[in-house]
Amino acid sequence: MALTLAQKILASHSTVPLTEAELEPGRIVNCSLDLVLANDITAPLAIKSFKAMGAKSVFDKSKIALVMDHFTPQKDIASAEQVMVTRAFAEEQDIEHYFEGGNAGVEHALLPELGLVGPGDLVIGADSHTCTYGGMGAFATGMGSTDIAGGMALGESWFKVPESIRVSFTGSLDSCVSGKDLILWTIGKLGVDGARYKALEFDGPVIDAMPVEGRLTMANMAIEAGGKAGLFAADAATLEYCKAAGRTGDALIAADPGARYEQHISFDVSGMEPLVACPHLPENVRPVSELGDITVNQVIIGSCTNGRISDLRTAAAVLAGRKVKKGLRCIVLPATPKIWKQALREGIIETMLDAGCIIGPPSCGPCLGGHLGILGGGERALATTNRNFRGRMGSLESEVYLANPAVAAATAVTGVISHPGKL
Repeated sequence: MALTLAQKILASHSTVPLTEAELEPGRIVNCSLDLVLANDITAPLAIKSFKAMGAKSVFDKSKIALVMDHFTPQKDIASAEQVMVTRAFAEEQDIEHYFEGGNAGVEHALLPELGLVGPGDLVIGADSHTCTYGGMGAFATGMGSTDIAGGMALGESWFKVPESIRVSFTGSLDSCVSGKDLILWTIGKLGVDGARYKALEFDGPVIDAMPVEGRLTMANMAIEAGGKAGLFAADAATLEYCKAAGRTGDALIAADPGARYEQHISFDVSGMEPLVACPHLPENVRPVSELGDITVNQVIIGSCTNGRISDLRTAAAVLAGRKVKKGLRCIVLPATPKIWKQALREGIIETMLDAGCIIGPPSCGPCLGGHLGILGGGERALATTNRNFRGRMGSLESEVYLANPAVAAATAVTGVISHPGKL
């Protein structure tokens, strides 16, 4: 039987040998886990469930990751107490991978950077954007806190074998177009529920040439199309990325030739321009040139989608020698301390400060309406984040547009949503 990437990874982690029939989409399989993840919002709920089920210890203290990234540093008493609960649990269970304060960062940038996830892994996380790790050839998906509690206790979880949608990109990308635009195109094509409980598997010459960080961006937003996972084959570039993160022993992994897909979508990206997801759904995608003069009050550059060093380099190249529009807030949140330090060494931080940007700590910040850039009624933001639902970044009367880092930086300069080529 020729297997998709999703089927191949689930089969390799099954707790019992599986027949071909048992790997058919829709069948339930029980699998061992390589990593279980939670953050400062979701971990306390998982810990409560863990204790309620009578569990005494985690299955493997080296395979649990707890990252305090949504409210960091803590903004109020409630968020501080969330962290206190998680910190106490990490100490009690002697969790190796507990991250808080100066060693924390946005979880889905931090874990790949530290080599905690890699090709062929099976990862569950109490965060919907856990699917990010599919950019490295892992089957990674978000679950509720009760399922995470079970995973922490047992080291296993059940999965429904998903149908897979193959999305192939051909042609040549314009210099202003990136993985963010390809995933926005995909979401616009499928809709926010078009891949519900399905695996999106990306391939084609454009993907083969794309750096791993671009693939992570695309996998991150598979959930915005309803996807259970977003998957990329692990190729030589993946293995090199993992090696740089300190991993050894990783192997190439790809779908088998002849694997069966529910549908196959192919798109020639030649001539494609940057895309923008307009309020209030990620599927509401339009080319930037069609938007007209939409003014914004705030620009956000960061998040688990676009807070990596390549994203900051892209934004800095646009901002260099220019100024943020007067009256506009441009907030930059490097995703991890390592990225922050690298940006400092490369002069990116100075370039952005000279332009008038606000540089914040490695944090999810305003992406989820947490802090560090909340919108008031009637305000409008252009962000490199992943969601633009009504009220996502603050007031229910605010608006959020999503775009790539080059568009974000250009918008910060002009004050209206802009194609970077205009500069």
